[in-house]
Order: sequence, then C-alpha cells, then structure tokens
Amino acid sequence: MAKTSMINREAKRAKLAKQHAAKREALKKVISSQDASYEEKMAAATKLQKLPRDSSPCRQTTRCALTGRPRAVYSKFGLGRNKLREATMRGDVPGLRKASW
Repeated sequence: MAKTSMINREAKRAKLAKQHAAKREALKKVISSQDASYEEKMAAATKLQKLPRDSSPCRQTTRCALTGRPRAVYSKFGLGRNKLREATMRGDVPGLRKASW
C-alpha cells in the first residue's frame, strides 16, 4: 500500500488541474497565436508561470486504484501489474488470461 500522503497529493494535483484547465488553455492559446503582440504573449506567459505548479496535468502520475502503487500501472485497467495479475488469475478481467504457448 502506498503512503496515504502520496495518494492525497495525487488527488490534489488532479483537482488543481481540473480547476485551472480552462485558464491554462486560454493562456496557451494566446501564447501560440500568430496575431497576438509580443507584449500580450509575454504577459500571458507570466500569468501562466504564476499559476500553481501542480495545476499542470503533466505533473500527475497514474496510480493503481487498489494499492496506490505509482509504477507499472496499466492505464487500460487502472491497476498495477501485481493486482492486475491477481485479478486475471481469479478471472475478474474479461477477455484477459495468462499467456501460454
């Protein structure tokens, strides 16, 4: 089981990213636009930098839904490799089974 503080930190990052998503998108659109002046672009870049660092979606990491493990998480199932293997062996994952040849 992962530390509760790390799981809570990820939840906080997801909340901040959702909260500031529209503002980030608008500022990035101004920065990348062709018809905006240099001053407008610099002002938008400054505002973007002043947003909370954790509001950037790239700072989020996937975690296992059951254990909170940050590594080896299959995004299709939302589970870490260990828990995915256990669920597969129990037959809980439809269409997935252990390879044999």
